Amino acid sequence: MPGENLSRDEARERAALLSVDGYDVSLDLRSAVGDAGGEPRTFRSVTTIRFRCNEPGASSFADLIAPSVTAVSLNGKDLDPSEVFDGARIALEDLAAENELVVDAQCAYSRTGEGMHRFVDPEDGEVYLYTQYEPADSRRVFANFEQPDLKAPFRFEVRAPEGWTVWSNGAGELADGVWKFAETKPISTYITCVAAGPYHYVTDSYSRTFADGTTLEIPLGAMCRKGLAPHFDAEDVFLVTKQGLDFFHENFDYPYPFGKYDQAFVPEYNLGAMENPGLVTFREEFIFRGKVTQASYEARANVILHEMAHMWFGDLVTMAWWDDLWLKESFADFMGTFANVGATRFKDSWITFANRRKAWAYRADQLPSTHPVTADIRDLQDAKLNFDGITYAKGASVLKQLVAYVGQDAFLEGARRYFKRHAYGNTRLGDLLSVLGETSGRDMTAWSRSWLETAGVNALTPQVRLEDSRVAELAVLQEAPETHPELRPHRVAVGLYRLTEGGALERYARVETDVEGPRTVVADLAGAEAPDLVLVNDDDLTYCKIRFDAASLATLQEHLGGLTDPLARALCWSALWNMTRDGLLPAREFIALVLRFAGRESDIGVLQMLHAWTHTALDRYASPAWRETGGALLAEGALRELRAAGAGSEHQLAWARFFASAASAGPDLALMRELLDGTTSVEGLEMDQELRWSFLEPLAAHGAADESVIAAELARDDTASGKRHQVRCLAARPSAAVKAQAWAQVVESDTLSNALVEATIAGFGQPSQRELTAPYAEKYFAVIDRIWRERSIQIGMDIVSGLFPALQDRPETLAAADAWLAAHEDAAPALRRLVLEARDDLARALRAQECDARAR
Repeated sequence: MPGENLSRDEARERAALLSVDGYDVSLDLRSAVGDAGGEPRTFRSVTTIRFRCNEPGASSFADLIAPSVTAVSLNGKDLDPSEVFDGARIALEDLAAENELVVDAQCAYSRTGEGMHRFVDPEDGEVYLYTQYEPADSRRVFANFEQPDLKAPFRFEVRAPEGWTVWSNGAGELADGVWKFAETKPISTYITCVAAGPYHYVTDSYSRTFADGTTLEIPLGAMCRKGLAPHFDAEDVFLVTKQGLDFFHENFDYPYPFGKYDQAFVPEYNLGAMENPGLVTFREEFIFRGKVTQASYEARANVILHEMAHMWFGDLVTMAWWDDLWLKESFADFMGTFANVGATRFKDSWITFANRRKAWAYRADQLPSTHPVTADIRDLQDAKLNFDGITYAKGASVLKQLVAYVGQDAFLEGARRYFKRHAYGNTRLGDLLSVLGETSGRDMTAWSRSWLETAGVNALTPQVRLEDSRVAELAVLQEAPETHPELRPHRVAVGLYRLTEGGALERYARVETDVEGPRTVVADLAGAEAPDLVLVNDDDLTYCKIRFDAASLATLQEHLGGLTDPLARALCWSALWNMTRDGLLPAREFIALVLRFAGRESDIGVLQMLHAWTHTALDRYASPAWRETGGALLAEGALRELRAAGAGSEHQLAWARFFASAASAGPDLALMRELLDGTTSVEGLEMDQELRWSFLEPLAAHGAADESVIAAELARDDTASGKRHQVRCLAARPSAAVKAQAWAQVVESDTLSNALVEATIAGFGQPSQRELTAPYAEKYFAVIDRIWRERSIQIGMDIVSGLFPALQDRPETLAAADAWLAAHEDAAPALRRLVLEARDDLARALRAQECDARAR
């Protein structure tokens, strides 16, 4: 649609011209219930914007994506909607010094999780609404100036169906049938929010008295669908919330500025969560319907704290444009783990960070689309795609390195000055570097240039020379890829480990040093006893790929399970995985290491990550000729560990899920069927509903559960969650007709909601069904350009990434991707980026398969 993709240049021009004094937004959501008569559902949205223009007589535009506009008034003059509204923008001519714009529109409810999302619960027919805007979908709900640097106070009022409750950023009350909400502080459009419906709502409160004697009272609330209320552990959500508020108040020295603190767990959510001040929204999968491991609770706590950090980094102080998205996301990602370790029961969260979050960053930083942490964001489509592993996990890793570089006290004092200096304003890179320079006494320019303004990941490898069983010299070699040759300064710890008589692998020496250039000698380790393992980046101080010298690698291949330090063990697993992805370690050798040592892994989050990596190793990186053998070994090993795990333990649950995902042979499938039917059991393993679905999908994928079995399971679990599982299982069945139907539902129709599109795509692409999905490789390249033009960006991303024929891992598929890219040089840059990324993953898989084939 013309004008829908706002450019950075347009935003800068408008910000230079306009300043906004306030919004009044009135929404009538009573149309959300009842019979729509087959017509697309819309709601009335009336917006009044008060704004100033620095150049009276100039022209500009307001943003609105809506099916129709009933009336437009500018400074008391009625404008013809057909002349000023093009479907995405409202033209504003001859502006005065002070202006008032009133827009009366019919906006559309969403089924894609963008704008005003409408969900009907299949369990009880209840309707739930919530909004999701980032980066630029508030214009689907009300007219505005949709860019982060045109902040303003907002007043919302909402008419809702009788019996509903409505929430927004500010405190609200119902009067004469209208929910009216307190005016917000100046905030950006993308973090305004409305939730409405018969939500189950629980309350609590937080209180803190500060050193000056003042007391801060924050009303707390947490909500979910009524159908999830029996599973909602709101007390744990509130516990982490209070711990986080204490932690950030102690470290930020700036009281939470947005009044109340509600947290809504909502259905069919595209993201993990969103930091709307006063009304944070989360995906409802964070409410656990069955038994989960502590890793799931840790992940939820991390997200709660990540969003809470945004109240300061992002909401109070906001980036001027999406180029500096890292100013909020990198900080929140770092602070989520920092606070989890510092304030909650999850004291080992840095292990999860090293093993899981950094894996996301390392992958993203080796794609052709990698970019500096502070990025070049030309438009809103660029912005949407830059919510990626660079902006989040690499940025957070760089900040962890920064804390080691300048010291924690200087870092936090810099944050405190940053909040006080720029409260309710917008900032750029230089604003943060300025305060960090003040507090640390260091020149931040060179650090920023190396870490924030260049792309790519370095590899650090130890080089050891021994004499008489002693270290004569130990150096660290630094490498960079040809495409991004920057060698960076790294603050690292180098650890030396030796084997004990009992078989343990323990650290006996550690030195922190600054690595610069291609080779750095670690002088302080000269003369140390010869190590069995040298671990560069011990304690995970910097962001790099770890490599091993030959002796250290040999030690790990025989004694990885003997590493006594869980963080060191996680770092070694991560390094071995990176070597597998890079085609330096055959996939079958990585799988062998998992089968040999994963059963001894104490950290449940690391274990679950190993399970995920192992599937990728088998399905993508192993030689096709070895996959059947490897699959049998995985299933055998998983069943062995399942039977050996403690009854009722979280490790037992993790191995049960892994066994289900690995099983393909008749006896294994029969065992899963018996576990589902209750004709056999594993001591301590509770077959709750979520675990039942985990067992049913592989049964369906291997033809051992037909449509009637899936229907019977849905009858047991006739809920929104059950429906998603059912759709995934149906699409997983090994039938050409099933694949054709799934393809048509996603590609040729737009009737599925975002959640069911995701479920259908997940079921469609089964590694065991490469032949069934092979015909869709050619179809994929024929339709993606149309899909990108016709669907919302979220659905377009889901389809383009999710249906890429990655399982057709042959040179011909790579050639087809190259041919499409060559023929579509003028396609939307965001679309080309998605195809380039998928193409690069495929090329990496083919290289890894060649490495694995040589290991025969």
